[in-house]
Amino acid sequence: MTTQQNRETTGPESTDPEALRRRAVDALETARRRTTLLTSCVEEPELTAQHSPLMSPLVWDLAHIGNQEEQWLLRAVGGREAIRPEIDPLYDAFEHPRSERPKLPLLAPREARGYAAEVRGRALDVLADASFEADGAARLTRSGFAFGMIAQHEQQHDETMLITHQLRSGAAALTAPDPEPLDGPYTGPAEVLVPGGPFTMGTSAEPWALDNERPAHTRTVPPFHLDTTPVTNGKYLDFMADGGYRTPGWWAAPGWELVREHGLEAPRFWWRDAGGQWLRRRFGVTEVVPPDEPVLHVSWYEADAYARWAGRRLPTEEEWEKAARFDPATGRSTRYPWGDADPTPERANLGQRHLRPAPAGSYPLGASPLGVRQLIGDVWEWTSSDFLPYPGFAPYPYREYSDVFFGSEHKVLRGGSFAVDQVVCRGTFRNWDYPVRRQIFAGFRTARDGS
Repeated sequence: MTTQQNRETTGPESTDPEALRRRAVDALETARRRTTLLTSCVEEPELTAQHSPLMSPLVWDLAHIGNQEEQWLLRAVGGREAIRPEIDPLYDAFEHPRSERPKLPLLAPREARGYAAEVRGRALDVLADASFEADGAARLTRSGFAFGMIAQHEQQHDETMLITHQLRSGAAALTAPDPEPLDGPYTGPAEVLVPGGPFTMGTSAEPWALDNERPAHTRTVPPFHLDTTPVTNGKYLDFMADGGYRTPGWWAAPGWELVREHGLEAPRFWWRDAGGQWLRRRFGVTEVVPPDEPVLHVSWYEADAYARWAGRRLPTEEEWEKAARFDPATGRSTRYPWGDADPTPERANLGQRHLRPAPAGSYPLGASPLGVRQLIGDVWEWTSSDFLPYPGFAPYPYREYSDVFFGSEHKVLRGGSFAVDQVVCRGTFRNWDYPVRRQIFAGFRTARDGS
């Protein structure tokens, strides 16, 4: 292995305190604008209602966002006295499961908004005086990490609240323009060959990377073929028409049990009308299932069954990251498939700019050097891998973010979706969930061994 093959691109770290401050302010304000949109587009009864036992009431997420910001930015970084210490247990995600949260004495919507706003005002004061020394003396504030962590936390809850909006019944409360259509169906190669060999996985250089992304380390994968685009609704309909939900041989045993127990016959939010046409509900709008979009709202078991039906498999997490980050020309692992520059609307569908995936084959400017498209944005992509720590992993700044979830119960998802902001989306970012989950904005692409 050469030194060139084990190189990682340095993240957007700056020693200029004002540049760091501007980056942190922008990330925090972007998140808050989105939070405000998601909690102001419905009436108060919908904020306090539980739209699914899988999700919290929207008002819980709103106050939880403020409470986490208070705990980390005001108390831990700023050393300030607690504003509302008595509510800490109410908004502890590990103390109260989602199904129980509506029964708690939660802050009312107006009070929750006022609390979150008060915390934010004080947090910006802390940020104005913060030091971003790079000598390791204050790890929480080095390169603005704590402020980036809180911006990411808020955006993660914004995605969760967007899932709640998809689960709620009633008329549409959110609107957004559709992605730009393609001139015609994607006609490029169906798959690419990703060369085997070592590459740098994970990161030790990205200043706002979270603990499970660290540290950078060398992985070696054999050559493999990977779909150029995510699997589309049209291709998934072929699987369904060929008895996909009626053939146990394509399913892992727990997945087939899920199909039988719940009578599954299509992705979540799909149904067939009297004429046999497949429809879907998307944020309160009923529409014909678009064949050229990446399939959405499928569980890991459904993705795995499709891959078996197609004579392929889901990629491993290592394979996905190599395809998304490795540049064969330089041997470097870049921040994104297209290189090191931050995402732009021309490169990826992120940030809730749209409320749907773009057609498969979109964003050629966001393609990897090998030509793989839409690895970032549009849909989370299931991998075959369990969620496990990297060699040398150390929990930081708290165990409950990653450490307690490691094991075979959770599968890794990569790449982000249209519901993910760029501050939470990079080539090293790792998401995870139970393999039965269908409400999340997840799709997949398939792989096969190389030759």
